[in-house]
Amino acid sequence: MTNIGKGFYIGHFGGIVVNSNVVIGDNVNLSHGVTIGQGGDDGQKGCPVIGNNVYIGPNSTIIGKIRIGNGAAIGANAFVNKDVQANTTVGGVPAKTISYKGSVNYIHNKV
Repeated sequence: MTNIGKGFYIGHFGGIVVNSNVVIGDNVNLSHGVTIGQGGDDGQKGCPVIGNNVYIGPNSTIIGKIRIGNGAAIGANAFVNKDVQANTTVGGVPAKTISYKGSVNYIHNKV
């Protein structure tokens, strides 16, 4: 069963897929078209663990046994299959660091 923290926020409904083994922290914001699921190989098969205060942009995909750090921001259409450090913004395919501003200006519905 998916473990979801308090303050979970879906900004726009539509086409969201979350594997039942994903762990989602507090105050995580999901946009439409997001997929968070199982992936990986060579002993890294598994599902993501997403920290607190994370923003996940529209149509992004996050897969594999990875960690998304507290305060991270995932840009629109990003493909994330490697760890994302805390307070980092990533984007692209595959996702790369684009800034260290993180999610501070994107999180809604904090509890």
